[in-house]
Amino acid sequence: MGHRSLGVSEAGDPEGHAVFCLHGTPGSRLFWNEVVEDAERRGIRLVAYDRPGYGRSDPDPGRVVADAADDIAAIADALKIDRYAVYGGSGGGPHALANAVRADRVVAVSALASVAPWRADGLDWLDGMGQSNVDEFGAALEGEEPLRRYLEEQRDAMLGGSPEAISESLMSLLCPPDLAVLTGELARYFYDQVGEALRRGVEGWTEDDFVFVRPWGFDLDEIRVPVQVWHGAQDQFVPVAHGRWLAERIPGAEQHVYDEDGHLTLQIARIGDVHDWLVSHF
Repeated sequence: MGHRSLGVSEAGDPEGHAVFCLHGTPGSRLFWNEVVEDAERRGIRLVAYDRPGYGRSDPDPGRVVADAADDIAAIADALKIDRYAVYGGSGGGPHALANAVRADRVVAVSALASVAPWRADGLDWLDGMGQSNVDEFGAALEGEEPLRRYLEEQRDAMLGGSPEAISESLMSLLCPPDLAVLTGELARYFYDQVGEALRRGVEGWTEDDFVFVRPWGFDLDEIRVPVQVWHGAQDQFVPVAHGRWLAERIPGAEQHVYDEDGHLTLQIARIGDVHDWLVSHF
């Protein structure tokens, strides 16, 4: 496999329980300040990293979801962390779940607004997704060149204007609760996070999208650690049917669906509850 570098960030309580926080698609290791404040209050050592091809991490073309568990174990080794919890939002959700087969080291996993596996039996994968996501995965199915072209246009649209304008490029994906919060400081964070993710181009985003239309590399029935699945009923990035599908098929999973939440509000408003639950398993 050769040597790859991964960009890693830490926040919260350096002496606390280690919790890995996995970013969405596209995304990077930059933390939202409210997440850090909550982690500090609860004595959590937060660790985030750029998935391959994003931010400061080298590409890893052809990676699958399961590979994230190896990268996280390698980061844990480097940081001298023995046991850890993992959560991920959106595109980070499947990558968080990959860790739930590692009962030797992983204490608990939360998946927030996570996509389900592609061609999942009994799920219409694209049904209810905003048009941008339908177009994006349509491009992924056409192949690497059409996908790169599409993502480069999206990158320009998201980063070409002011931070406040980022919601315009995401309009088809934003339900009313999400549109209401994606202003001011949160819009600026979103812009900075995506800017860092795509600083060298769309390699990470391209890899992530192919990851989602391929087998994950592990079976949900291999999961042996406590799992929570969280979803907002109004989500237009990843429709709630994905969360329900996962919760029904992961052994022992707890399901939390909030009628008032979308994709972004879920990942902001529920983070204290997620942290609390994960820490309770150490």
